[in-house]
Amino acid sequence: EHAFRIYDNKIRGLNITHPNQVLVSDITYLRAGNGFVYLALVSDLYSRKILGYDVSGSLGIEGSLRALQMALQSVGSTKQVIHHSDRGIQYCSYAYVKTLKAHQIHISMSAKGNPYENAVAERINGILKEEFLLKDTFPSLEVARRSAREAIRIYNQERPHMSLNMKKPREVYKEGRKAA
Repeated sequence: EHAFRIYDNKIRGLNITHPNQVLVSDITYLRAGNGFVYLALVSDLYSRKILGYDVSGSLGIEGSLRALQMALQSVGSTKQVIHHSDRGIQYCSYAYVKTLKAHQIHISMSAKGNPYENAVAERINGILKEEFLLKDTFPSLEVARRSAREAIRIYNQERPHMSLNMKKPREVYKEGRKAA
């Protein structure tokens, strides 16, 4: 519950045909030391490639903004891009929305309490935790950051996806950008 504006779901039923059409965002927790750190991700819906990420010691908006800024470096032109997320305060915050609007990115959010409307972002979280052991407890924030960076590298460059006809996110993203 927060007082920020909530946006309608603009991707329900949308035919996803190329990279950078829709960016999906989510945050998940990682165990580190005696508590938690937070992994913010921004991924391309078409290719499943993680374009931006940040591991932070807090759930504040800064980590999500850093992940978004990293993703924007890969995207290039953002005029027709849709950013889809849940209704978390990070994505509804003034600073995050201001950044999206400054890049002319359309804002889309899932329905309240409906993780299925952001299923790809949720699935990426699950893959990173289960297959790349980000569900383990790390001794420190720095070790969690290094582990996340390596897991994301392998996920993007080496892991084939059934949903991508056994191709890797990086190659699908690259091929799709060439075709566009």
